[in-house]
This record gives sequence, C-alpha cells and structure tokens, in this order.
Amino acid sequence: MKNLTKTAIAAASLLSTATAAMAQQAAAPAAAPASAAMTTPAMAGPLTANPNPFGFDLDDLGKIYVGGALTGMAYYQTNPTKATLGDAESYLDLTNAQITLQKTDGVLQFYVQAGEYSFPTVGSPYAKSSATTTASFGIVPVAYLKLQGQGDWAAWSVQAGKLPTLTGDEYNFTFENMNVERGLLWNIEPAVSRGVQLNYSSGPLTASISFNDGYYTDLYNTMSGLLSYVFSPSDTLAFAASADVGGYHIAPLASGQIYDLIWTHTAGNWVFSPYLQYSTTPALGKTVHGTTEMGEALLVSYSIDDSWKLSARAEYENSTGRSFATTPNIIGFGPGSNAFEFTITPSYQYKVMFIRPELSYISAGNTTAGSAFGKTGKTTDQFRVLLETGVVF
Repeated sequence: MKNLTKTAIAAASLLSTATAAMAQQAAAPAAAPASAAMTTPAMAGPLTANPNPFGFDLDDLGKIYVGGALTGMAYYQTNPTKATLGDAESYLDLTNAQITLQKTDGVLQFYVQAGEYSFPTVGSPYAKSSATTTASFGIVPVAYLKLQGQGDWAAWSVQAGKLPTLTGDEYNFTFENMNVERGLLWNIEPAVSRGVQLNYSSGPLTASISFNDGYYTDLYNTMSGLLSYVFSPSDTLAFAASADVGGYHIAPLASGQIYDLIWTHTAGNWVFSPYLQYSTTPALGKTVHGTTEMGEALLVSYSIDDSWKLSARAEYENSTGRSFATTPNIIGFGPGSNAFEFTITPSYQYKVMFIRPELSYISAGNTTAGSAFGKTGKTTDQFRVLLETGVVF
C-alpha cells in the first residue's frame, strides 16, 4: 500500500478522494467537440477547464486531446509536526505539474494523467510533491482504457486500469476541487485503485460498479459502487459504497467498509453539497479491535461573477474505540478521537490562469498524546493559510 499517513510518508492508508460527479462523467458516453472543455479530469469548481483544449489527429486512432495543470503553493501554518519532508512552519512547493492525454470518442477511448503532484490536506502534515508522487501512485497516478458502447449499447461502458475511486465528494488533485486542501472525510476514503469498472448512464440515472484493489494494496479484494439520480435540474442524490470482499484482513481501512450519501443542490449562483459518511473496520484476529467512524460535511460555493468565486467547507467526524494501541487510529488523532475543521477559499480565474488564497482551521478532541499537532504531537489545533496559483490548460 502506497499512501500518506498522519505522521509520515508510506505508513498506511490515508489518501482518498473523487466524487459522485467523477463517476457520472466516467460513465456517460463522452463526446468532446473542438470548442468544449474536457470532462476529464472532472472539476467541481470554482476553477474551470480550458474551453478550447489542444488536440491533434493520429491517423486511424482519431483525435487526441492534451491538457494539464501547472500549479504551485506557498503556505504558513501553526504547530507543524515536522514529520514529513515539507511539513514546516512555512513552505513553497509544486502542487501539480501534470499533463493529460485522452481520446473521447469511438469504441476505444483512453485517459492518461502523468506528472508530479501533492495532496495538501487539512489536519495532515504536508508532504512535498516529489515525496508524495513516489510514495503514493507514481508518476502516472491515473490511466485507463475505456470501451464505450455504441448504438443500442451507448448507455454502457467498461474501464480498466488505475481508476479514481467511486466514493466521496472531493477529487484527488487541488485544481479539481472547491478548496485547495482536501478535507477530513476525504482523508479516509480510497483515492486511486487498480481494477475494472462497469458503468451505465441513461437519463437521470447513473450507476457504476468496480472490482479493484481498494486502497492501492495490489490485492484485489474490494467491490465498490455508485448510484446517483438527478431528481431535478437543481438536485442530485448519490450513494456510494466500498467494501472488502476478499477477506485478506491486511489493515483496518483496507479490510473495512465505507459508505457515502451525497446531495448536491444548486440555487442561482449557489452550490450546496452536504454529505454523510460512515465507515467500519473489522477486528483483526484477537489483537486489533474493530472501530467505526461517522462524518458530516457541507461544501458550499458561490459564484460572484465569471472570474470571482467563493468556496467554503465545514466538517466534523468522530470515531469509536478506546485509546489503546490495539484500536485502529483511522481519523489520525488517536483511537476514539474526533475533529472539526473549517476552510474558506476565494478564487480568481482569468482564462487558464488562476490565483486563490485559503484559510483553514482544525480542532481535534480526545486525542492521543503524540498524534495531534506540534513537534510533540500534543497540541490540539492548527491554523493554515496558503496561496495557490498556476494554469489549467
């Protein structure tokens, strides 16, 4: 398993992400006119994709589109842990230096995303992009082939490769999301999994089911699924689930189950996206106790005009279990801990260029000494202010 942890790189299952919208876009038959932004990678806003992506023809293969993101971030934070390469009081780093290649029409389609990236996350030590790329999903974090049905089978498609997760309401990479940093609920969800995925999309209904290696374990033990329904032009409800069906019991999160219920509502210039998360991990033999986690989140975005947007996120999650070493520390602040965070992100975009500052605050409760903030891990809160800028092309 190659994921980031609360206290160090490559310790175990902490990475996560993607949203119901990503699966909707993956499942829907893709047709990309020359003057239309690519639907992949999915972008929840406030940033928007290049409306005129570069493309070229390769004889019999068809048209290939090229895109990407080059972004950087500077931040200052209180109570750094200094547990990872990049988690200092202040730091300057790349957040994305990625390029995408994709074919979006015909029976045989593909998507490849390659480059360097980082996952700034509220409440987690920041790991610099070069270390994150090596310790997580490699220089090609997402890549898959897609067979798209035609004619009577146009509602169906199959994907295989390194796939974004079907769970959660936030994507993996900074430029895709309402906020620069990922949130608490994102932090315990799978992020990218290797496997195969079957999609169906017809009218307001979208469904996907996948067999994969869950938390990037290289053990194919996980079934995940997504069901979403558009009730009106303003309201979409989605349910996602992921569960270990192989019985390998290699680690608490990788052996557990996770469920998300997500509602997205638009009203004029506003977008509201509340969601609930529930996860459970089994007891592993007689030495590791089982535990559960419950989280609630609200993501909000307001469009001031075509260039200026304002986004915010509030979250609370708590876990069960007693503060023993035999109880999984799935939230990251100790067994049985809880946490609240708030993030606000104004943004400005001009064509493909953007700039957005961000302020976040997190407070953790019932923490285990050494698992919270500061060099000793005993401080229970943290402020972080950052600025991300760059281009999406």
